[in-house]
Amino acid sequence: MRIITASIGTLFIYMSLVAFIGWNVYLWLHSLLPGLNPWLFAVLWFLWAFSYLIGRLGHQWLLFSVLGAYWFAFFEYAVLLLPLADIASLFVPSEQPALIVGSVMAGVFLLIFIVGSFLAYNPVVRELEITVDAPEADPLHIVLASDFHLGVLSGKNHLQRFVNKSNSLNPDVVLLAGDLVDDDPIWYGRYGMADVMGQLKANLGVYGILGNHDYYGKKIPLLVQLMEKSGVHILRDETILVENRFYLTGREDRTFRDRPLLEILKPKSGLPWIVMDHTPPRLDVPTRLGVDLQVSGHTHKGQMWPNRFITKKVFELDYGHRKIGKSHFLVSSGFGFWGPPIRIGSRSELWSIKMKFKEQT
Repeated sequence: MRIITASIGTLFIYMSLVAFIGWNVYLWLHSLLPGLNPWLFAVLWFLWAFSYLIGRLGHQWLLFSVLGAYWFAFFEYAVLLLPLADIASLFVPSEQPALIVGSVMAGVFLLIFIVGSFLAYNPVVRELEITVDAPEADPLHIVLASDFHLGVLSGKNHLQRFVNKSNSLNPDVVLLAGDLVDDDPIWYGRYGMADVMGQLKANLGVYGILGNHDYYGKKIPLLVQLMEKSGVHILRDETILVENRFYLTGREDRTFRDRPLLEILKPKSGLPWIVMDHTPPRLDVPTRLGVDLQVSGHTHKGQMWPNRFITKKVFELDYGHRKIGKSHFLVSSGFGFWGPPIRIGSRSELWSIKMKFKEQT
């Protein structure tokens, strides 16, 4: 009963916000187009507001999935900005405040979408150099990326950007820390992304793990098969020894409820130990077990401001590098994006990690 009550309450709040935003948009459009039919506008408006759910009905509703993605960005910033716009309209010395304020807000939203698209589709390389407590050996060069969400909007061209940047760094190993596809791997196969991923070059191999969105599509065997054909070795709660240089553990995401404790996956040798875990976990366990480097993604650094205020509260480390004791932790904001191809306050990225080894006295 509580679930039903909460669902009804949530739907009521959402519908109220949709109506509030729609009324403001209608007033502005009506000032530009006095003959605009209010009923036609209402139908189209509510179709857009529920387009993401419509897109989930099947692949034939792909257009609605795209519209739904952009709706998320518009809705978030409309909730934040339109109340301010309504207040500002009270002080506009004009007979048509809706036209003036609405046009200004349209410009603001256009700027948000342009800047956000640039930050989403123009990734940068972040650099990190760490030293771990281990017998001296040749440095290990790692390329890390996460949260590709490969599908319709984060597609073949965006993946090609990653491959080009990664190959230009000439890494020893490439780590893909989950959310490889956006729920359904069908677009990865259909749009030729497997061929692009297969171009990745790394002296010691390319390794990946699964994220929560990889599970949402409920096609894990197909996804793993496609990735293996692309040269990406998917680790599912297993630890492997890579060229007698380091141990690499790949964790199932928390979505997989039966995953074992990290203790069970700890290697017995004293070689450096790297762990991939998509959702940033508590940091005390890896520190206690002696993990040298743990890499994660998932948070997107909030993706769109001010969402990072939430991720910083939810996760002990929601972005960047931190060292605790002898253990290093790194959380990436991701190479792709979820929902709209828009980033505000974050940027698509991959990490170039130089891992040096020096025995501490």
